[in-house]
Amino acid sequence: MAGLRREPTARQMRLGIEVRRLRDAAGFTGREAAALLGVSSAQITQIESALTGVSEKRLRRLASNYACAEAELIDALVTMATDRTRGWWEEYRGLLPSPFLDIAELEHHATYRYDVEFLFIPGLLQTEDYAHAAFSSRVPELSREDLELRVQHRMQRRTVIEGPSPIPYKALIHEAALRIRVGDRATSRAQLGRVLELSEAEHVTVHVIPFDLDGFGGTWSTMMLAGGTVPKLDTAVRDAPHGTVFIDSEAQLSVFRTVFRRVEAVALDPVRSRDFIHNLAKEM
Repeated sequence: MAGLRREPTARQMRLGIEVRRLRDAAGFTGREAAALLGVSSAQITQIESALTGVSEKRLRRLASNYACAEAELIDALVTMATDRTRGWWEEYRGLLPSPFLDIAELEHHATYRYDVEFLFIPGLLQTEDYAHAAFSSRVPELSREDLELRVQHRMQRRTVIEGPSPIPYKALIHEAALRIRVGDRATSRAQLGRVLELSEAEHVTVHVIPFDLDGFGGTWSTMMLAGGTVPKLDTAVRDAPHGTVFIDSEAQLSVFRTVFRRVEAVALDPVRSRDFIHNLAKEM
């Protein structure tokens, strides 16, 4: 078992899941797939459980054996399998819980990022003071070192929309999140100003979901969508009581996309949203 990964990343696990899905779609057992590839069934299990990687040659042979004709999907999986990027988030490995790193890596490779938030300003739009106040409210209380690490990590995540190669970003923010003073009045006013500033960027779209909205059932809670290089590789992320959950099944992704579209349809348009936030900031 030497050489096997002890803690695969979410991206590595997603690759294994997709390889498993190709096999399931072809109707092969692990033993049958191993025989076609000329390896042991244990090796197939290790690839599908992300305990070990897979080369481009072997991955393409598997796809051929599984009669997968989706060239774009296979190319995207090959990119995942052969990518050796060690992003800035690796600085935090062993210092922050794995989901923090997995979210940063997911955003780094995403083709777009969408958020729906009800209680907090989305992380990518947060100021440092706001993030500090948000993490300070955590129970149990964080140590000073852990608090600063989380704030620094959140600030570095903003590179996906503020860096040299920003991705399209859309945030649907409920009025409650805009009004709740996570920090003091000055922090909240500065945070609203920051949202307004970023909303002027061509690749950033902000919609406000006002309280004064009839028949709004909302979503179940905060949700995030990250676009893959092909739709099958999209990812939804939810915060659950036991931690961050990455969702990748086609059926559930379809539900999340539908919910997002419905919320976007009833939210204020970008111009009215900016006016709404501007007026709210003047009230503070």
